[in-house]
Amino acid sequence: MTDQQEAAVITEALSVIDKALAEMLRRELVSSGEVADVLLDVRSLLTATSTSTVA
Repeated sequence: MTDQQEAAVITEALSVIDKALAEMLRRELVSSGEVADVLLDVRSLLTATSTSTVA
């Protein structure tokens, strides 16, 4: 994959995760906190990868 393709994939993944996080925060299910934690962890990893790819 080229750097531009990787950046586009990461940007799309971050968008999907951000949308899912917003939806999870509106729910009152016990497991939604755990799902949100996982999504935040994945988002953090993608952001770190995106930052190191750009640099």
